[in-house]
Amino acid sequence: MQFIEQNKPVLLALLIGLICGYGGFLAGMPLPWMLGPMIGNTVAALFQLPIKGPAKLRPIVIPVIGVMLGSAITPALFADLGPWAATLIALPLVLSATAGASFLIYRRFGQYDAVTAYFSAMPGGLNEMLIQGEEAGGDAKKIALAHAVRILMVIFFVVAFFWAFLGVRTEGTSHWTTVQALTLLDYLILGACAVAGVWAGQWIKLPAAPIFGPMLLSGATHLLGWVTLPPPSLLVIMAQLVMGTVIGCRFVGSTFQEIRGDLLLGMVASLSMLIAAVICAELLTLAGLPLAQAFLAFAPGGLTEMSLLALSMDQDPAYVSTIHLIRITLVIAAAPLVFRVFQR
Repeated sequence: MQFIEQNKPVLLALLIGLICGYGGFLAGMPLPWMLGPMIGNTVAALFQLPIKGPAKLRPIVIPVIGVMLGSAITPALFADLGPWAATLIALPLVLSATAGASFLIYRRFGQYDAVTAYFSAMPGGLNEMLIQGEEAGGDAKKIALAHAVRILMVIFFVVAFFWAFLGVRTEGTSHWTTVQALTLLDYLILGACAVAGVWAGQWIKLPAAPIFGPMLLSGATHLLGWVTLPPPSLLVIMAQLVMGTVIGCRFVGSTFQEIRGDLLLGMVASLSMLIAAVICAELLTLAGLPLAQAFLAFAPGGLTEMSLLALSMDQDPAYVSTIHLIRITLVIAAAPLVFRVFQR
């Protein structure tokens, strides 16, 4: 009882997420276990319900997601690196164009000060952009809200795009893995990948270490044939539930009246980024890359969220997560350098 009393806001948020996720599943909503909790908790936050994001669960599910992503690393993945090369060439150009367009939207239409507009416009690294923007003198609340709206909008638009234009009605289940399918040894190996991957990734200072470290170790075990199956699909659903709840709870403490102008700006800026992603994805189909996969790689959402979308939409999660990792790393590394030039 004491545990329930102390964690009522978190448990309420998870309950809202579970109900909305199950409702979305029954209604045939695409990606119901992430989109349902995300929408439900966003509405709950804006209506000032006493909810709180499950922050303590996020570090647990992220290594699990990393292990899931690593299970998609197979020898066939490296058979054709042509699309990878084309993507890496286009990536800096797309990042520059989308960041520039978003900056103009926040600066001209939102009348944000230059620092706040700049760090709000950077397409990646929410925590890093918030820290750098606050240190540079920007409005931390506006920067955080801009990135929260970006992630919310991108996930919603990506699911709608798959549903309306690519014919995906529900999340992929063709590779469903039951809990009983894995042996005890499989669980021990994958568990070791999760724990050791986080530690090793942080020790060697990998970018996004909690997800990328486990992904690399899991990929190695699958390439070597030590494990042949991914973690149970039930864990994917649990991860989606937690991540959707976390995203929705980012709006806690805000009312719709207070942030409606910022919400509208964030929606317009996100839409400009998504239009650029669609155009670039269309061009990359000329290099032999499937439209769905290219679009997921360039959609400016969070690394974890886009990786989960790739898993659920039966796309190549290793390709998608690697491109997003590079995108976020480029943004984090380049943003302060470009800002110094911008200041001059």
